[in-house]
Amino acid sequence: MKIALAQINPTVGDFTGNLEKVIAAARRAADQSARLVVFPELAICGYPPADFLEKPSFLARCHKAVSELAEATRSLPTAVLAGVALPAPPDAGKPAVNAAVLLDCGHMLLEQHKRLLPFYDVFDEQRYFLPSAAQKVVELDNLRIAISICEDAWNDKNFWPRRLYAFDPLEELMRQNPAIHINLSASPFWHSKRRLRREMLSSISNRDGIPVVMCNQVGGNDSLIFDGSSLCLNAHGDLVAQAKSFEEDLVVFDPFCSPAVPEPEDDDTEAAYRALVTGTRDYVRKCGFSKVAIGLSGGIDSALVAAIAAEALGKENVLAIGMPSPYSSKGSIDDSRALAENLGIRFELIGISDLFGDYTRALDPLFKGTQPGLAEENLQARIRGNLLMAVSNKFGSLVLTTGNKSEMAVGYCTLYGDMVGALAVIGDLVKTRVYAICRWLNREREIIPRAIIEKPPSAELRPDQKDTDSLPPYETLDPILEAYVERYETPECIAEKHGFALELVQQVVRLVERSEYKRQQAAPVLKVTSKSFGMGRRFPIAVKVQV
Repeated sequence: MKIALAQINPTVGDFTGNLEKVIAAARRAADQSARLVVFPELAICGYPPADFLEKPSFLARCHKAVSELAEATRSLPTAVLAGVALPAPPDAGKPAVNAAVLLDCGHMLLEQHKRLLPFYDVFDEQRYFLPSAAQKVVELDNLRIAISICEDAWNDKNFWPRRLYAFDPLEELMRQNPAIHINLSASPFWHSKRRLRREMLSSISNRDGIPVVMCNQVGGNDSLIFDGSSLCLNAHGDLVAQAKSFEEDLVVFDPFCSPAVPEPEDDDTEAAYRALVTGTRDYVRKCGFSKVAIGLSGGIDSALVAAIAAEALGKENVLAIGMPSPYSSKGSIDDSRALAENLGIRFELIGISDLFGDYTRALDPLFKGTQPGLAEENLQARIRGNLLMAVSNKFGSLVLTTGNKSEMAVGYCTLYGDMVGALAVIGDLVKTRVYAICRWLNREREIIPRAIIEKPPSAELRPDQKDTDSLPPYETLDPILEAYVERYETPECIAEKHGFALELVQQVVRLVERSEYKRQQAAPVLKVTSKSFGMGRRFPIAVKVQV
């Protein structure tokens, strides 16, 4: 049997647009003689729909969309397997079920509900969905097919050292002697996720001795980025089909007869860049915008954000604005101009020295007798934030913030200043990863000017300022942050493992905990690590932590 993986990029709530993608892909699959075409989890309504699932009107539209899909594919020789949210029974206590529907010639062959509902990190499915009570194998042309939905395949006791659930839906399915296992996924991307997912599915195919097919969503929805990378493994765990990463794709294969293909290269630096391009493009466009504005400082963070935006949206849709203050170096202005020329984006200068003078004079009666300090530094950042938002309002462009994860972690950022904007593009990249991606971008030609990469990081808010005046070197800071923020390691463990002074680690931890109020007011962060700031990391603001 020839099967097609239709890796599409749905938009939450866009039933018309999502159905158009599904129907068009089903027709292309039929043209290539596929008997079955598989779509991702919740492809019809988009993932994650969040509290839309509590609206009866949304679930009614989901139900109607299934009927529309059945009618539109009635004459096709290709069966359609797609994910959708459907209303739960009235007395279920939950509003919806996460379902996979199998349609053939307009008839419903199977409605399978998801059994394992994740409730960790970015996932909140137990809030909305009723878990399935049973898993059933379905037959198509006498082929027995086991169908699972995303998390249902992530509980293999032979693979995970610690399972999250006592029950494994695949064991129940395997007792029914299926010939193939098909998984519908909306599996978000993060660092090394593609390799982990591939190894997990290979373990399942080896354990069960049948082909394993996984169709994953692609594209960005809010903070989440989906890499696609849909695949088929044969009964020995060998790769026989692979869809592209970070692109819509249609792949047709025979899971029983197709030969093995080479494993794709897995470069995490390239993957992180492509993920951020995808996430930026979809966030801006799915929110109904086409243009963005960026404050270009001459530093490496804003340089990377500008490069991502230019590739994601087209150079004609990016406006970069340099806003030099009395403390900005001529080199930073020249570097910003050189970057804009390399990227082909528009660059404008708006000096803020006079505005800064007006503000300080207005505040002089209140500030009289005090020494200039943090308030005056942050005032410059807030003037710039005001100017960027004025440009946004005037021209209908979204402002992209340029802060990195290291800065957000320790609060080295200004509320209503450099944190102003609609999307924190690199808010999940520690500073050292920002440098790594910029060096990767320059692998063939100079995109990020060398001077930007080589000069010491500085906010340039006071004379001769360097980031190291306030923070440890990023080569020291970043491993501490990754251990504490992403892996929840204790200060003592971090100090011992990395050879850092315990007092230094504790100082960093105190900065992290004191800055929670800033992060909860930040723009959405595009997630590219296992633990990003935002929806997947929930801590109280008013708290006293002993370190």
